Amino acid sequence: MYAVILAGGGGTRLWPLSRPDRPKPFLRLVGDRSLLRATFDRVLPLLDGPDDATVVVDRRHVELVRAELPEVPARNVLAEPMGRNTAAAVALAAVALERAAGEVMVVLPADHLVVDEDGFRALLARAGAVAMAADCPLVTMGIAPTGPETGYGYVVAAGSRAEAGAHAMRRYVEKPPAAAAAALIAGPDAVAWNAGIFLWQRRAILDAFEAHAPDILGVVRDGLAGGPETLDAAYATVRATSIDYAVLEPASLAGRVAMLRADVGWSDLGSWAALRDALVARAVGAGDPAGSVGSGPRRDVGSEGTLVLAGQRLVVTLGLRDTIVVDTPDALLVCAADRSQEVRAIAEELARAREEDA
Repeated sequence: MYAVILAGGGGTRLWPLSRPDRPKPFLRLVGDRSLLRATFDRVLPLLDGPDDATVVVDRRHVELVRAELPEVPARNVLAEPMGRNTAAAVALAAVALERAAGEVMVVLPADHLVVDEDGFRALLARAGAVAMAADCPLVTMGIAPTGPETGYGYVVAAGSRAEAGAHAMRRYVEKPPAAAAAALIAGPDAVAWNAGIFLWQRRAILDAFEAHAPDILGVVRDGLAGGPETLDAAYATVRATSIDYAVLEPASLAGRVAMLRADVGWSDLGSWAALRDALVARAVGAGDPAGSVGSGPRRDVGSEGTLVLAGQRLVVTLGLRDTIVVDTPDALLVCAADRSQEVRAIAEELARAREEDA
């Protein structure tokens, strides 16, 4: 088994802490490790060593990866000329890494939280066994839903594969409304949140690209063959889409995708509210059900469900309910927790304004 860690996400929903020069995977949001470092540490016990881990990252952030993971060989840091979503990143890794055709590749986002790391590794081992089956399925990991969350995509599966209790995936449902999400969870099918974690043999994912996204594979393959300048030009033309839409969804219609459900304390930390919930759960688990969670110099009196990330100055909160406060040297965010998904639109608007002023 070898690991491909995708560290290309911009993390705009975590503005103002996540910025273009230091995006979400390189932040220390839960504990003392960056999310990238925690992802690497989580999967390393399943590998023969750091040489079996590769990070795919935007070229601008190569040095950040090397600083966080000095034990990973420089050749194992694959630099994308620009972000083109996860399909291009996976194709780049599948083509560029000279691994055996039947070896299992595990693909992991660099910016997620997993509380039960031992359980997660055991699940990856089971999924690897499924991926090694004679029909070489593509395996996706689905998170056991705890409620009708509208911020996640859903994997819908039916029936059961013989190997390790996996289910045959039927379709994706991307971020449904609350009522539709509740209906999915209550229905007869096996339903899980889409975690963006995959396992497959190298030959299986290359074959799947050939069958369902040959344009992406061809552009990436030709770009790599021609050298750095050719790759730059190729990446500018590659179709920007997720691996879910480009490969997994059509492959599932052909019966080629298996799904394993996981209950490992997972969160994509995809919004300030999600981080708030993760830190609250951590505090409760440590016997400290505080009404305000966070970091930095802060003082709270009587707040509930509030996240405060203080910067260099003291932040005092009093009697807040379900509020997010993030203080940085050049920007202060204060928002209702249930509207924290909208931070992405603000960050993108500010980025466009900067480009226009440049």
